[in-house]
Amino acid sequence: MGSGLIERSTFLGSSKVHTFYQKTNQLFWVNSVSQKRRVGLRRKAVGVKPVVAAISENLVRAVVPEKAVKYKVRGVVTVRNKNKEDLTETLFKHFDAFTDKIGRNVVLELVSTEIDPKNKAPKKSNQAVLKDWSEKSNLKTERVNYITEFTVDSNFGNPGAITVTNKHQKEFFLESITIEGFASGPVHFPCNSWVQSSKDHPAKRIFFSNQPYLPSETPSGLRALREQELKDLRGDGQGVRKLSDRVYDFDVYNDLGNPDRGIDLTRPTLGGQKIPYPRRCRTGRLPTDTDMHAESRLEKPLPMYVPRDEQFEESKMNSFSNGRLKGTLHNLLPSIKANISADNHNFKGFSDIDSLYSEGLFLKLGLEDDLLKKLPLPKVVGKIQQSSQGDLLKYNTPKILSKDRFAWLRDDEFGRQAIAGVNPVTIERLEVFPPVSKLDPQIYGPQESALKEEHILGHLNGMTVQQALDENKLYIVDYHDIYLPFIDRINALDGRKSYATRTVFFLSPLGTLKPVAIELSLPLAGPTSRSKRVVTPPVDATTSWIWQLAKAHVCSNDAGVHQLVNHWLRTHATMEPFILAAHRQLSAMHPIFKLLDPHMRYTLEINGLARQSLICADGVIEACFTPGRYGMEMSAAAYKDFWRFDLEGLPADLIRRGMAVPDPSQPHGLKLLIKDYPYASDGLMIWSAIKNWVQTNVTRYYPDSAQVCNDKELQAWYAESINVGHPELRHEAWWPTLATPDDLTSILTTIIWLASAQHAALNFGQYPYGGYVPNRPPLMRRLIPEEGDPEYKIFMADPQKYFLLSLPSLLQATKYMAVVDALSTHAPDEEYIGERNHSSIWTGDAEMVEGFFGFSAEIGRVEKEIEKRNSDPTLRNRCGAGVLPYELLAPSSEPGVTCRGVPNSVSI
Repeated sequence: MGSGLIERSTFLGSSKVHTFYQKTNQLFWVNSVSQKRRVGLRRKAVGVKPVVAAISENLVRAVVPEKAVKYKVRGVVTVRNKNKEDLTETLFKHFDAFTDKIGRNVVLELVSTEIDPKNKAPKKSNQAVLKDWSEKSNLKTERVNYITEFTVDSNFGNPGAITVTNKHQKEFFLESITIEGFASGPVHFPCNSWVQSSKDHPAKRIFFSNQPYLPSETPSGLRALREQELKDLRGDGQGVRKLSDRVYDFDVYNDLGNPDRGIDLTRPTLGGQKIPYPRRCRTGRLPTDTDMHAESRLEKPLPMYVPRDEQFEESKMNSFSNGRLKGTLHNLLPSIKANISADNHNFKGFSDIDSLYSEGLFLKLGLEDDLLKKLPLPKVVGKIQQSSQGDLLKYNTPKILSKDRFAWLRDDEFGRQAIAGVNPVTIERLEVFPPVSKLDPQIYGPQESALKEEHILGHLNGMTVQQALDENKLYIVDYHDIYLPFIDRINALDGRKSYATRTVFFLSPLGTLKPVAIELSLPLAGPTSRSKRVVTPPVDATTSWIWQLAKAHVCSNDAGVHQLVNHWLRTHATMEPFILAAHRQLSAMHPIFKLLDPHMRYTLEINGLARQSLICADGVIEACFTPGRYGMEMSAAAYKDFWRFDLEGLPADLIRRGMAVPDPSQPHGLKLLIKDYPYASDGLMIWSAIKNWVQTNVTRYYPDSAQVCNDKELQAWYAESINVGHPELRHEAWWPTLATPDDLTSILTTIIWLASAQHAALNFGQYPYGGYVPNRPPLMRRLIPEEGDPEYKIFMADPQKYFLLSLPSLLQATKYMAVVDALSTHAPDEEYIGERNHSSIWTGDAEMVEGFFGFSAEIGRVEKEIEKRNSDPTLRNRCGAGVLPYELLAPSSEPGVTCRGVPNSVSI
């Protein structure tokens, strides 16, 4: 604004803004047309400087005295209210409204991008307060706009930061601040943060405008604040973290066990040379009494620490809490029913499973109303019952049953789910037959498989095995090496029986997969031990039931690897270090932080809740999945032996698994060997959209490699993500370097892909496919009997009963169903890919705003193409009689369990 006195406000009702200049007693009036910069898909010019008042610099110099003139600018501060407050919060709110009038208020101060040449410090406005806090304290609207007014010098320059001090007793959620009155137009501060009371956190909170700056380009007035804000977020690595803290730090997984409650609840520390694992967010809790190296447990309902701004917002928390309550009821009531009669521990027939959806658990017993009245449950139960038309105790019918109740029995559906189900990322092209183990033969026995050519030869449409291999017709889901080291320990657990499985598929001329052999392996216990067994498609009634049991064991293996490795490890746990390092090393002003920000939302909170309830000792994962107490050790083994960041991107992963080959002539640079591979074909469209969007950002800020190498914040973020977040693997040669714009594009695309589409593909189909337990049993309780075994007679007498006895018990099944129902649910405040809060002001860079709208439009085109594919009868893995469409990568969704929708982040 030069040295002129300029006041401009969009609060005025006219498009004319009167800007005046005063020199001694003379008054000069200048009329300028207020122009708001419009950004959208129609914008053609990019990088255009903001419109300013139409006054030449010479005129300003001629009429303005050297002495600065004071003038006022106005701020609009948007605070988000809670919908529901407890009594304490209400009392504090009234108290704050009273004390605000006597000076205990919210104080703000503008900070210029420029340094004052006199004191070598950033130029600052006066301290201003929110004028109307007490008057608006009783407003019930979701958002309340408060007004403040700053006094600045005419040579203040542009505001780049604002400090906020909350002298109230109660924290508040500051959504945004807009300052109007500067010549460059409105200045936006997207805050989206909880501002704590100064009695808890005395330091001023710092918020930066939405103008992005690389570290080397930071205006002189903001450099110290930029460094101070990052220093505050890193903390000192000491002490127990308070829930109101905003400190991001690393720690090992030493909080999964509970040794103070007994040796059975002791769990090894994950992270360290003994058991490598990614790092998690540090809470600093005191050690347990019995183990100085184990962190003490924090049981529900006490909240686990994550930095304050990472905690669920109210609508998300309400949705999550209601889902958790529903899950509690689903688990509690079956346990009561099971205790009424010992006969109720198992499903007697498939009709018992069907009744979970059609009748509910207690309708037959006539105990539903009586029990609900006696149980000490919150009043919210009644409300949920009303809102769900009395269906609280019923389970929703899983999508797998929606088109064909018996689809799960068919071999073609078993094959379809390998490439279009909830875990489509394990299948590989079979390159060598028979397959060979990589495990140490001195420990685990011969590496050769029991699979022989004669097992599969009759199922290859007249091909020889070598022909099928050469023509890319054979595929495998191989769980041999990941399960075998744990099988003895798993099978020693009460009610757990498992094999290490391999399943071979043949690609039919129709493009569908047909299972042709299943290998079931147990550890070699002795020279006469039947350690390996091959089951092939049935030829009679007996082999038909054995085949169904073998498929169920494969699904059980698949469920465990899906949950513990592909879902938890590869999208939740390995991403957490990148998120922690981003907050610690990348300023909120950094353009790459602005790019990553929506893809980090809620992940630390959901991971903390997982450590508290899901993956901990005696948690849901241990209770419901075959690996039991060894599940997280299995996850750690996969991290050490199989996980590679450079192969986590979709194209690299498809090539690694042999599901695609490089082909520069193809749109995505590769050719799928199974054309109708829904996860891959849909995923590649989203991958491409993400990559284009990332490339737009990288090209804008990093024109050459020197800019990448010299960005100290960017390099510190990547280095800390690896060296501190993944320390046991930091010396691996496969870590990508970060030296060029292409390197940066690849790294960021992979991270955003994993946080959004990859997680969605692995998560939101869990209840639609797994909610019907026979389709995807999370654990098995019986091995498959062979002639001469004591159980063989029981199997022959009633194979259906034996099959049901092999499945999870009633309590195990209903607990599992309740959990995957909650995990498959979209919250009402979900933010999907192609969307983001404050889409037009998240950055002050008009080119990036325009680029984002282009990205959003590309995602819309992807969605339409997926709809088109799901209606194409030639694509038999997603269209046909009784075939579910593949919508797990369809970008948008309604709230609830929809089996579709790609949120921006790992948020459930």
